[in-house]
Amino acid sequence: HVGQRAGALFEQITKDFLEKAFSLLNHLRPGEWEFFVASVYISRFEQYEHLATLSEFIQKQEELMATLGIDYIIKPDIVIGRRPVSDGVINQHRIVIEPELPLAVYTPLREHNRPSGTLILHASISCKWTIRSDRAQNTRTEALNLIRNRKGHTPHIVAVTAEPLPTRIASLALGTGDIDCVYHFALSELQIAIEESGNQDQADMLYTLINGRRLRDISDLPFDLAI
Repeated sequence: HVGQRAGALFEQITKDFLEKAFSLLNHLRPGEWEFFVASVYISRFEQYEHLATLSEFIQKQEELMATLGIDYIIKPDIVIGRRPVSDGVINQHRIVIEPELPLAVYTPLREHNRPSGTLILHASISCKWTIRSDRAQNTRTEALNLIRNRKGHTPHIVAVTAEPLPTRIASLALGTGDIDCVYHFALSELQIAIEESGNQDQADMLYTLINGRRLRDISDLPFDLAI
């Protein structure tokens, strides 16, 4: 199916761009980062590890399975994970922490506390080549699952799209509380195209989304991920 191939290619290209661009900002956000495309469930990450155990338990109980399901264990289009940091890195400029002292023994950022090396979920990125209202709702549902089911820090939750119609982008971008922001892969070009089209409704919506800080360009995303 052409649409599915385009979507998969869009995910891969977006991931490759973000991985390269984010590496250029390593001085702003140091760390060891891993990028994955549509291949990793959130239960692999620190904040959601407990969901794997919960899922195993629910699947053994037919009544619970029928009532609760396991829809909360999602596999985002793109995820960015951060590796825990060794004490050597923590102490590289001065002694910050000593292994024998009972300090900072629970933080997942410290590798000493997570011998298994469980990654911390830094960002979940939904990729939408085009946007339909039902897809927008799926993205919002996934975002709310990430927020509600976490233990610890909330990851960045964003969407990247190539959708050319601002009114469709609005179905995903308007409102707050679930998705941080929506990013367009060619926002400057979209602005020019909408202006040249003379469609005032689309132009007004695009203005609202940009000035309401709900829509940004893909080039903004690596910087926002460094926050």
